[in-house]
Amino acid sequence: MPTEISTPDSSSAGELVRVDRDKETAAERTKRFERDALQYMNQLYAAALRYTKNPEDAQDLVQDTYAKAYTSFHQFEPGTNLKAWLYRVLTTTFINTYRKDQRRPQTSDSELEDWQIAEASSHTSDQGKSTEDVVLENLPDSDIKKALAEIPEEFRMVVYLADVEGFSYKEIAEIVGVPAGTVMSRLHRGRKQLREKLSDYARERGYVKGGAK
Repeated sequence: MPTEISTPDSSSAGELVRVDRDKETAAERTKRFERDALQYMNQLYAAALRYTKNPEDAQDLVQDTYAKAYTSFHQFEPGTNLKAWLYRVLTTTFINTYRKDQRRPQTSDSELEDWQIAEASSHTSDQGKSTEDVVLENLPDSDIKKALAEIPEEFRMVVYLADVEGFSYKEIAEIVGVPAGTVMSRLHRGRKQLREKLSDYARERGYVKGGAK
């Protein structure tokens, strides 16, 4: 059945373009894939780098993701969340392939851009701001990047997807393949671990007193 979706290159804002996947030619599907999916390449690479912690693995993971996404693109429902669908392909590919055979991590602090850690650093506490909270929020970006990289994979994934990419619990559950309740639990624990690591860095630098937690 034809589906109406908005497209970036529509002649007028908000114009709907009818997509009939059953009648769509291979060339038309390829054009739609290039137009709609390739715009997320940089974001997928950033996520892949967080997953693999190795630039070469991240590039390979993104290439494999797009190859699999293209092959399965006829199954994607136009008008639904393409970004979340691509992240699900990325995450599944990583879990099934790259987690088992990763190269040695080579990520440097500079490879995680400032805009990517801004949101994550703002979620280091579920409580009201204290003096320590203010200190933690003003730690150098390099400390925040290091702390994120040190969080165990299952927690790092959900913290990244929620606090950097802005996905909902439901979307993350679909991307990672676990129940929404598990996502909420991992996110809570991941944010707690992030806060604890940042607190350790702050104490090491003398920003807060040694007994503060």
